[in-house]
Amino acid sequence: MNASDDPISDEGEEKAKKVIERWDSTSTNEASDQMLFEGTDRTESERFLHAVDEMRRFSLRDSAGVGPSHRRGMSTASESLHLSMARLEDEFRNILISRVNIVEKDLFLSDLASVNSFSSEATTDEAVRTGSGKLKNNLEEGNDQEWSVQETETMSSVRSSWRWSMSRIREIDLLPEDAVKDLRSIADRMITAGYARECFQTYSGVRKTAVEQSLRTLGLEKLSIGDVQRLESDTLERKISQWVRAAPNCVRIIFASERRLCDLIFEGLLLAVDDGFGPEIPFAETVKGPALQLFGFAEAISIGRRSPEKLFKILDLHNMLSDLLSDVEVIFQTPNSEPDPIILTQASEILSRLVEATRGTLSQFENAVYQEQPKPVPGGALHPLTRYVMNYITLICEYKQTLLQMIISKPPSIDCNSSDDSSTHRFSEVHIPVINNKAPLAGHLIWIIVILHSNIETTAKLYKDKALGHIFLMNNLHYIVDKAKVLPELLDLIGDDYLKRLSGRFQQTATNYERAAWVKVLHCLRDEGIHVKGSFSSGISKATLKERFKSFNAAFDEAHKTQSCWYIPDSQLREELRISMSEKILSAYRSFLGRFSSYIESGKHPEMFIKYSVDDLEFALSDFFEGTSLSIQNRRKPH
Repeated sequence: MNASDDPISDEGEEKAKKVIERWDSTSTNEASDQMLFEGTDRTESERFLHAVDEMRRFSLRDSAGVGPSHRRGMSTASESLHLSMARLEDEFRNILISRVNIVEKDLFLSDLASVNSFSSEATTDEAVRTGSGKLKNNLEEGNDQEWSVQETETMSSVRSSWRWSMSRIREIDLLPEDAVKDLRSIADRMITAGYARECFQTYSGVRKTAVEQSLRTLGLEKLSIGDVQRLESDTLERKISQWVRAAPNCVRIIFASERRLCDLIFEGLLLAVDDGFGPEIPFAETVKGPALQLFGFAEAISIGRRSPEKLFKILDLHNMLSDLLSDVEVIFQTPNSEPDPIILTQASEILSRLVEATRGTLSQFENAVYQEQPKPVPGGALHPLTRYVMNYITLICEYKQTLLQMIISKPPSIDCNSSDDSSTHRFSEVHIPVINNKAPLAGHLIWIIVILHSNIETTAKLYKDKALGHIFLMNNLHYIVDKAKVLPELLDLIGDDYLKRLSGRFQQTATNYERAAWVKVLHCLRDEGIHVKGSFSSGISKATLKERFKSFNAAFDEAHKTQSCWYIPDSQLREELRISMSEKILSAYRSFLGRFSSYIESGKHPEMFIKYSVDDLEFALSDFFEGTSLSIQNRRKPH
């Protein structure tokens, strides 16, 4: 008689069968509505697990062709084992749903929500816009808020392998230790009994829902590529900013915590099962969808419509994704120490496309500036295009290290030397500096400034008043030079030589303004024609002198009326130009008064000719370049 035919074994099988049937989820008995793994009493759950183990042993005996069940032609043990697996699957699901670590979950989600609380208006490039193919010239300046994940006391000190020692990865205990222990006990029975797939499906189904909810807490919606590309510009920018802030938490907290939970439950249970399963299987099924959703947003941006205002958002996406790539490799690691090919390949390909999008967007920005045809602005003030372009370049310099690696070719217009080239011909009046031994990025920045310079030179010629055209040039060149001087990164790229050329052009423009604006006024203060010869004469032609004073008064009044409406927004430049004017105008007028005022004052009604004292003129000059029309009579300083 075989040991397997021992009646004691039959009795043990019956006892195990009764325990399993008592907890049959499909039955109508009282126990079917209760859960084995709830509360602190583990008597019934341990008894059930023991019965499962027994049935597993009996099932193996029957499958070997021995035992009473086999002789009956149908394995009772296998039927009971299948029944027990259904129950364990329900228990497994219930633990995953009901025994989430509430304390840490609340803290976890609170931490995630805090990321979403940052104002989306804090990014430097939020105000970069284009509209209807034209540059909207209102780029504002600002600073990116920095954000980093902070460690908390709830961070687990346990690491399942070397990879979890990375300081950037933060894990949350998603379930309490006793729940993990119960899950592992159930998973062990299900996997051993050949129900690994059912176990994995149950696990990934519950945890995937939790991961998706965490992404929603971060404000990351499930959007298709088409959905992303149809978003309005403002909405898209907010979502990109939100993505950049949320992505680190998604990878380093959410995905890392899910990987750790999978390892705690499943690692080591499949060593004896030659089905190719491992703990990365339930983990992959849990987070692959959310991960593809996360990276899919960046992919939609990388292949979307290119426009200049998107450049810095694209760079933000690139920098964040590049920074996360090593974490993705670690967290999505498979048993052969290789990362999941789908996730890593997608992330790597998106990075490459973001690089291409960056290059294309920079080129499109250059073309937009090239094609822009600025119109004169009132008062010769700083043109919005100049402000926009230079602030855009300022932001480019903030991404200098990234762009130095991305931009590997010079703009074609910089490289060509033929005077027949259309691009070079258009800017033939503007010197394009040699940029040998400079990084390609430097060539692009210089080229942008060159075409901006050419645009404002062309615009200056559209002013009917040449002096006002020079004021316009001064305002814009000063802004360009000042930006380069205060930004070391930009100066390092464009070089001192090119900055000196721009500064020289500014000084020449200032000289041209003084000549155009004040030659007529100063011409009235010349001595020529005033002195006459003759023994019966004082040597001075009073008629000519009176005419000179009257002409000066009229010319200065016109200059005051006109140039008080002109506007120099930079206070330092405005004051420097006033001082330069004062030195020339007041000195000439003071000298002219000293030589000839006595000849007028000795006659009748001298006030008709000498309207202004030197102090009057000095006071009147303070009105210049304020952008406000003023009457000199109302502004005359009383004697």
